[in-house]
Amino acid sequence: MTTFTIHNLDSAPAESKPFLQAAKDKFGMVPNLIGLLGEAPNAVEAYLTMSDLFSKSSFSPTERTVVWLTIIFDNNCDYCMVAHTAIGGMEGVDASVMEAIREGRHLADARLEALRQFTSAMVIDRGWAGAERLEAFFAAGYTQQNVLEVIVGIAHKTLSNYANHIAATPVDAPFQKFTWSKGTAVAH
Repeated sequence: MTTFTIHNLDSAPAESKPFLQAAKDKFGMVPNLIGLLGEAPNAVEAYLTMSDLFSKSSFSPTERTVVWLTIIFDNNCDYCMVAHTAIGGMEGVDASVMEAIREGRHLADARLEALRQFTSAMVIDRGWAGAERLEAFFAAGYTQQNVLEVIVGIAHKTLSNYANHIAATPVDAPFQKFTWSKGTAVAH
């Protein structure tokens, strides 16, 4: 089995070092995902750029977390579920919202549930969510801009989810208290 390198500031390719340093400055450490992506400077740059762009979307921190966790749930990425649960907590997202998604349950808030369902349909059906799902999304108060922002979120998380799947990225110590496995969650 191939073991992928989790780079640090000393071992990373020169072109990746500024991105790893930025992550260290932001998080106080180089998360394992960033160290993994550092092997390919364009991968780490793409991930961090998409993260920044999605964070600038019109979505609230709670809505961004709903999008991220839904994608992560559907892509079954343990590493990202753990990390984004921690991030959601740091951003003040209601723990019950995150726990419902982690457990594969519907959200109590109808608008957030519409966002979760639309995001899930986009992931599962590879962008073919269908007119009915799209209309339900709009009926919940979301816009065409929001549709495109969900797609940005999907692109962002697909990069990290797939990289984590192929590399079996170990969960960082500060995030281990949020350990998750889809095997214990119900299907939604």
